[in-house]
Amino acid sequence: MSGERGASDNLTTVSRYRLPLTAHCSPVAWTLLLEGARPGWANMARDAAMLTLAATTGAACLRLYRWEPFCLSFGRHEPASRRYRRDRIAELGIDCVRRPTGGRAVWHARELTYAVAAPLQVFAGLREAYHQIHALLALALQRLGAQPHLAPASSVLPPHTGPCFAAPVGGEVLLLGRKAVGSAQVRQGAGFLQHGSVLLEDNQSLVSELAGLAPTPGSEITLAEALGRPVTFDEAATAVRAEWIEWVGAERITESPSPALDACTDDHAERSRDPGWTWSR
Repeated sequence: MSGERGASDNLTTVSRYRLPLTAHCSPVAWTLLLEGARPGWANMARDAAMLTLAATTGAACLRLYRWEPFCLSFGRHEPASRRYRRDRIAELGIDCVRRPTGGRAVWHARELTYAVAAPLQVFAGLREAYHQIHALLALALQRLGAQPHLAPASSVLPPHTGPCFAAPVGGEVLLLGRKAVGSAQVRQGAGFLQHGSVLLEDNQSLVSELAGLAPTPGSEITLAEALGRPVTFDEAATAVRAEWIEWVGAERITESPSPALDACTDDHAERSRDPGWTWSR
């Protein structure tokens, strides 16, 4: 996933970005969900429901999850039917879904996926939310022993630059100068959704193959590669959860889904699982 902002050479250290984390953010009650693996359509229906509730009720939610089966996701406006080899995707039996956010394709395999939906006022704007959420993720990676940096903001990347992880964009998390987290964002009324992938083991070479592009070696990095050891989903999720609780405060967090979220997820499920929607562009 990608917010499609560019990157330059001046990196932002995580310690420098820690200070503004609470200074610009409004206090709010949060729901923090650590959920089991779901198919792609169910994950995207859940994220779309979080966005709907953020926009209509002011609900704020962080969800950490994974994918079963592994899945290829397309950005909301990405011309997937023209860009990717649908025949090859069918031959390989690859599950596909379209995200409610923009950006480019992502292969979701052994990763931690996060989704944040909240009223915009919580973060004082989309750009600030993009940077602050990534700063929290970077602090979580520090807990695991990594030395992350945040890519600086610069120009917008054109859509022909390749898959989401082909290049870092402004505010995203880098390890050893390479992209470790890819994210995308969308606004709906007074609310927004930002979700993204923290690479644990698998790279994104399959996306390039399906698009008929040469791979871009060295553009991305997994946590396993950066740390020289495997990192499990549970280990990574525990680190993100701990960082979020430290930032928000345990007294403002609940850790079970509301009936409204479950009902709204059902409302979004039909379109999310429809191949006509997935391949609509």
